[in-house]
Amino acid sequence: MEQEEDTGPEVGFSLATLWSWGLELMEQHSQSTMLLGIVTGVLLALALIGTTIIFVYRRVSQFRQVQPSPQYRFRKRDKVMFYGRKIMRKVTTLPHTLVENTAAPRQRVRKRAKVLSLAKRILRFKKEYPTLQPKEPPPSLLEADLTEFDVKNSHLPSEVLYMLKNVRVLGHFEKPLFLELCKHMVFVQLLEGEYVFRPGELDNSIYVVQDGRLEVRVQDSDGTEVTVKEVLAGDSIHSLLSILDVITGHAAPYKTVSARAAIPSTILRLPAMAFQGVFERYPETLVRVVQIIMVRLQRVTFLALHNYLGLTTELFNPESQAIPLVSVASVTAGKAKKPTCCSLEERPERPPRPQEPCIPADRGGSRTAVCGPLPKRSHPVLLPSVHEEVVDELSQAQASIQASSAPAGATAGATSDLRMVCDRAWVPPHSEERPGGAVASKPRKSVVVAETPSAVLPNSDSTLDESVASKKTDSILRAATQDLLTLMKLDDPSLLDGRVTLVHVAGGTVVLRQGDQDTSILFVVSGLLHVYQRKIDSEEDTFLFMARPGEMVGQLAVLTGEPLIFTIRANRDCSFLSISKAHFYDIMRRQPAVVLSVAHTVVRRVSSFVRQIDFALDWMEVEAGRAIYRQGDKSDCTYIVLSGRLRAVIQKDDGKKRLAGEYGRGDLVGVVETLTRQARATTVHAIRDSELAKLPEGALNSIKRQYPQVVTRLIRLLGEKILGSLQQGAAAGHQFRFHTVGGKWDSGNPASNLSTVAVMPVSEDVPLTAFTLELKHALSAIGPALLLTSDSIKQRLGSAALDSIHEYRLSSWLGQQEDIHRIVLYQADCTLTPWTQRCIRQADCILVVGLGEQEPTVGELERMLETSAARAQKQLVLLHRQDGPAPARTVDWLNMRGWCSGHLHLCCPRRVFSRRSLPKLVELYERVCQRPPDRHSDFSRLARVLTGNAIALVLGGGGAR
Repeated sequence: MEQEEDTGPEVGFSLATLWSWGLELMEQHSQSTMLLGIVTGVLLALALIGTTIIFVYRRVSQFRQVQPSPQYRFRKRDKVMFYGRKIMRKVTTLPHTLVENTAAPRQRVRKRAKVLSLAKRILRFKKEYPTLQPKEPPPSLLEADLTEFDVKNSHLPSEVLYMLKNVRVLGHFEKPLFLELCKHMVFVQLLEGEYVFRPGELDNSIYVVQDGRLEVRVQDSDGTEVTVKEVLAGDSIHSLLSILDVITGHAAPYKTVSARAAIPSTILRLPAMAFQGVFERYPETLVRVVQIIMVRLQRVTFLALHNYLGLTTELFNPESQAIPLVSVASVTAGKAKKPTCCSLEERPERPPRPQEPCIPADRGGSRTAVCGPLPKRSHPVLLPSVHEEVVDELSQAQASIQASSAPAGATAGATSDLRMVCDRAWVPPHSEERPGGAVASKPRKSVVVAETPSAVLPNSDSTLDESVASKKTDSILRAATQDLLTLMKLDDPSLLDGRVTLVHVAGGTVVLRQGDQDTSILFVVSGLLHVYQRKIDSEEDTFLFMARPGEMVGQLAVLTGEPLIFTIRANRDCSFLSISKAHFYDIMRRQPAVVLSVAHTVVRRVSSFVRQIDFALDWMEVEAGRAIYRQGDKSDCTYIVLSGRLRAVIQKDDGKKRLAGEYGRGDLVGVVETLTRQARATTVHAIRDSELAKLPEGALNSIKRQYPQVVTRLIRLLGEKILGSLQQGAAAGHQFRFHTVGGKWDSGNPASNLSTVAVMPVSEDVPLTAFTLELKHALSAIGPALLLTSDSIKQRLGSAALDSIHEYRLSSWLGQQEDIHRIVLYQADCTLTPWTQRCIRQADCILVVGLGEQEPTVGELERMLETSAARAQKQLVLLHRQDGPAPARTVDWLNMRGWCSGHLHLCCPRRVFSRRSLPKLVELYERVCQRPPDRHSDFSRLARVLTGNAIALVLGGGGAR
């Protein structure tokens, strides 16, 4: 127990000693406590970081081992592809000489070929298809020429150049004729405010501004003068109707129009009498100039004001223009007193409905209806069978004349003007002459279509009454013909022999309809003919004027060759003399001056308002590439496209130019900017030679003051433009054409409203004739289409039609074809001939046709096209057989040629690739055209694309939004 007690104090002593030592040690190192803690914390942190790195490294290593990289994994098809390529490489790299020169058996060679073909079939390698190279449109497509009628760089004096520019409105004058006119030019210096002419002075000159600025002013009904037009250097002041008055010997003074100098100016004065000396030496030129004036009056003045501003009765003078029927009055003076035409009520009547018994007599396109209760012997409208007989004889006479006069090159220049006039009017030249007799003098049947066909045959019970009526009718015919000779101022009475027919119609008969192409000159003998015109916004007809006994009607359409612009009805029984278009041109060939008296009757029917507007309206001929205005210019006029095509280009802030739209025949250009008085938003230039009507802002304001109803029409135009912009975007809208009420205005689709399409082949292997015939058949479902080739032009206009001397004649005839047909196809030759150049020049769009099954290539003709400054858009068309391979290598076709606006693949029927001679091919398509085209065919699709009638349906994807 004592020992344990002794050990207890020892242990306690030792613990106390250790504790004391610890305390002493702690006391000694109290200063380094903080440093030790920091070191300990750092060590622990390092240990934790190291542990984390090791853990992450291990996890990453395990993940890589579990999921190896896919680039080292080979699929079965990849292995097959690899070994297949290896086999083919070995087979194809064997030298051909080794196969030919070794003694290896043929079986080995066959096996090698089989292995190669089998590998190609099985493997089907994926080729790396070429990518489409982005191409910008050529500069000629979006840029206008900078040399806009450059006077400084011309070798001609400015006065001659300006006069040449303004006389072109009367047509193309040969150099001797133009120099003859230049001899009569007179220089006039004007001070500011000095008048060129005033009301009361004789209207007998053309004024061309050489330097300065003139103002054309018109007196309103209250006597105030309003400026309707500003004339700058190079422009002119003239009225074609006044020139026609001077030529016809009926010069009149200015009534409400005056012109004065806004600043000191120099003008050129060309007396209209200078044209008389030229016309006396060249009578055929007189006929052409009169026809051009009449064409402008109908197309520019009447149709433009009617279709776009809604004017109807304001354009015509309703007063009587009749001459006294002295001869007819002397014949009827001894007859028993009967109610005559003069006792009828001469008040406008609403057009009655056509009577059912009236039987229309089709006369080659016109819809003349000849009705009557009893058959009357006269020289009336022919039955269709008789008419066809005469037409056949006329065509035979034309063929014989052309065959006999083909080598006569010396007289070609002298008669070219007359032939051009006949071509415009669709009249065969020299139809009254043929060897062995004259068609006009051949005895013809005298028949009248009555209510029943049996009425045409003579009735045995009424032979005596018929003979009395025949004598009476013959006497009236001779007397009325004598009065017509007086009105037409014909020197030779025999010119009307066999060419005048006396027609009796019953009340309610529609004699001629608006839009008829084959018209006649009607000279009223008894009764009244009422003239109506269809309103532009409704189906209602508006009464214009009445043709009384002693007046002519229908002569404007005969002179111009254009469709009739109004409908002629007989609301009461009426008798009139009728001269067909062909017979009138027969008379004109023998006495060209007859056009003066007939044209004067047209001018007398024109209202005073039209005479005023004729001074303000300008008829412009714009060459291809010329700009009619540029972006940022002042908007001071509106343009109407009469023929040709214009393109609008907008320049962005970054300097890049973009196609904004195109304008075709009948489109209004710049009307919105003019009405809103904003600067031009685009630059508009001519794609090809075009004819425009220019309506100044001042003239438009004058029209609005005189006829407030025009404002309603303009508001509607603006409303449709704004609505079109909201529905279809800023580039969409509406325009108004001659033949329809509505259409596109600012054309957002460049392919719409095309009038002419040129077709050229890539190579001679392309069946171009069959392609154009097939396309024409498809276009016939949309509207009248015409196909022109070099052979058809030479057959129609003569072998020298493509010569430069006949430039105006050919251009005028082609322009008329564009007016008559919805679209005209120009089939180019396989080489760069004058006809091919004409096709490119006339084209709104060029179709380059190739064979899809052949190797992609660029033809020699297309290379020449790309080097030239052609402004028409170009589309590539590839033809494919029905049982041929699918379309391929389209990118190669596009990459190897210049910019194309589009491309199409067409699956063609077998007849397109049939090897037939040209006559048999034409005969085949004559039978094809008797059937309606298949609207589901690719050619019908191409026809819809060209005419702007294609509709795309998108059922999904981004295009459906």
